[in-house]
Amino acid sequence: MSAGKASTATAPEVHYQVSMSDPHTHLFQVTLTLAQPQAEQLLQLPSWIPGSYLLREFAKNLQKLRCTQSGKAVPVVQRDKASWLVTCKPGVALSVQYEVYAFDNSVRTAWLDATRGFFNGTSLFLQVAGAQAHSHAVDIVAPAQAPDWKLATGLEPVRVHKSGFGSYRADTYDALVDCPVEMGHFWSGSFQAFGIPHRFVVAGATESFDGDKLLADTQAICEAEIRFWHGAQAAGGKSTAAQSAQSVPFGNYLFMLNAVHDGYGGLEHRNSTALICTRKDLPRLERQTLAPSTHKQPEGYSVLLGLISHEYFHTWNVKRLRPAEFARYDYGQENYTELLWFFEGFTSYYDDLLLRRAGRLDNAGYLKTLGKTINQVMQTPGRLVQSVAQASFDAWVKYYRQDENTANATVSYYTKGSLVALCLDLTLRAEGRTTLDAVMQALWQRCQAGPMSEQDLLAVLADLGGRSFAKDIARWVHSTQELPVVELLERHGVTVHREPDQVAQQLGLRVKESGGLTISQVLRGGVAEKAGFASGDEWLAVQADSPAATGPWRMLALDDLTLYCGNAKKVKATVARDKRLLALTLTLPKPSTAVRLAVADAARVDRWLSGAAAA
Repeated sequence: MSAGKASTATAPEVHYQVSMSDPHTHLFQVTLTLAQPQAEQLLQLPSWIPGSYLLREFAKNLQKLRCTQSGKAVPVVQRDKASWLVTCKPGVALSVQYEVYAFDNSVRTAWLDATRGFFNGTSLFLQVAGAQAHSHAVDIVAPAQAPDWKLATGLEPVRVHKSGFGSYRADTYDALVDCPVEMGHFWSGSFQAFGIPHRFVVAGATESFDGDKLLADTQAICEAEIRFWHGAQAAGGKSTAAQSAQSVPFGNYLFMLNAVHDGYGGLEHRNSTALICTRKDLPRLERQTLAPSTHKQPEGYSVLLGLISHEYFHTWNVKRLRPAEFARYDYGQENYTELLWFFEGFTSYYDDLLLRRAGRLDNAGYLKTLGKTINQVMQTPGRLVQSVAQASFDAWVKYYRQDENTANATVSYYTKGSLVALCLDLTLRAEGRTTLDAVMQALWQRCQAGPMSEQDLLAVLADLGGRSFAKDIARWVHSTQELPVVELLERHGVTVHREPDQVAQQLGLRVKESGGLTISQVLRGGVAEKAGFASGDEWLAVQADSPAATGPWRMLALDDLTLYCGNAKKVKATVARDKRLLALTLTLPKPSTAVRLAVADAARVDRWLSGAAAA
């Protein structure tokens, strides 16, 4: 064992040991030791994890809980779905032993098998009522069956083996559960961003993985974001990025990436992030065998870099600067806020914008990505039903519980929130007093990297922008009025082209094409809804509705519609619903359009995308 960072804190009052006696069972064994329990000691397991706004009921995976003092069992009563009351002898150490089933290969919960282990503290660590603000310690024991496993975590090391297994600590329960743990046979690399150590670990990579490229690109992103937040003060200070890095709110940072056959997502933490991506989207080494060709990275790699940028930006914007309602988490129930449009939406605006500033996207590539976001919002009927502030509040029951009606009933606070940020930035730049960059930096200072409200945002906008933006925010955030995206882009040197939309969008459908054609969503107001299509229908056949029509023809993909029916204005569709065949008459619409963005004035576009100060 080697000593970790020295700590002057007193001995932790709450101690956990995590072990894995048999990874094949997918069970973590946890022992909680409390030196000074209360006579009636309440223990609770979180029901959700910050950053993912859904009650996931982690207690469903907890089993075989038993409590002892001096080796003798003590009474424990389960009070509700995720809390237990233990009757203790005061002054005698309490030992709580239990198991947690871990077989969710996502970034939100826990996973354990013979090849890899991962957990978030919200899935494993019972919360000790009355001791949340005290120091917590955890010992993580390497599995005997896998002596060559390594471990990576953002927790503060106390006494840790070179493999990473050993003893760690956290100042509070919140800090403890905000540091996920990765274990197994992973690739590991490191770099520094303005002198701050960063580590990247990747599980599941193949032989083609180019780790050096991932490190170089991630370093550029991290430096761009540190520069964004700390490179110069919002009031116009002249401090350099290297000098300002001293105020960065973490001393080290860890990226944990799980590469799988099919998956995508991330979850932010105070000095780390857990990521999941499709294995084929990792950067690849240039081929030296099998007929080398022009070296080109996977198309999905830029999406992965955007995810990395997004989660890293959250280190400031949601982990520190955060909704006032999140000043203190209640892990047992929903924590409501109307501000996810700011914390997720503005982060979504800056993730790709900072890729551009880091030199990982050019202007054309950025505008292509932005165009996709605009089309996604405009093709969502729910934008006319629910404001983005309401969508934020309803995240617990709508965004994370999507169904066939989601697109008709709500709008994403990620995508529309990012367009709100775009409109605000371009408006500020057009008026010439300030930029959204300066607003974000001023909010960081005003709120002292802590809880903020919408009133804080309005106050900073009024101060730096020279006028009230209350009406703008009310219109863009608290109503369902359309955003002035096209007008503002054109004022900043971007041409907005209109092109024919995809067939599915023109019909008002979302479909699945896999050996057949299945309707997944029917959009409000579209011709498919008028014809009587419903979610779950299998579209079997089609023919033109005319005396001379050939067919009917078997439908396997939506593009078959134009192949078999040409310029027909009406078609007869045969669908199967609950094993019953139905005949529907579909009136084909005039072609609808989607937007495509292009650079018209390179100098103006570059001033905006490079982050130049307002003129």
